[in-house]
Amino acid sequence: MFQGWDNYFMLVGAASGGLIGLLFVVVTLTANFERERAMRGSAIYLTPTMIQFALALTTSAIVVAPLAGPLAASLIAGGGAVGLGYAVRTAIGILGLSKAADPPHWSDLWCYAALPAAAYLGLEAAVAGLFAHAPWAPGALAALLLAALLLAIRNAWDLITWMAPRGGRGNPRSL
Repeated sequence: MFQGWDNYFMLVGAASGGLIGLLFVVVTLTANFERERAMRGSAIYLTPTMIQFALALTTSAIVVAPLAGPLAASLIAGGGAVGLGYAVRTAIGILGLSKAADPPHWSDLWCYAALPAAAYLGLEAAVAGLFAHAPWAPGALAALLLAALLLAIRNAWDLITWMAPRGGRGNPRSL
């Protein structure tokens, strides 16, 4: 199903695994934040970013593992469904913060919820293509996985550049 894609998925998986480790460094930046704010911010911003990295890592591992086609596609579909659930949860959280005195940036809803949801829906379509043995499906899966990884990198960068200068001060978006 994915002949010739091994190096690609190994690269995406390795990048995702390394970036998951760096998210633990991001968490240390929350040391000076009020605990309640840190937990709320983590649930709304950090966890969905972690889910994106984890999806890229696990999907890459599934693709390079010697699994049967339908089993691999089913596992990837399950990961996409989890990601979609987190995207919806994130959208609800960000919309709840929009009523705060200092609302989130306008791009938060798009970059942390809407675009990941679109990537997860595309991933589900690619999995449907895998089940149907469509020739475009492996390439679509690879492209969507890369898009999700790049979006997660953007979101992690956004978190770091927003948190580090504030050191625990700022609006409820802060972790």
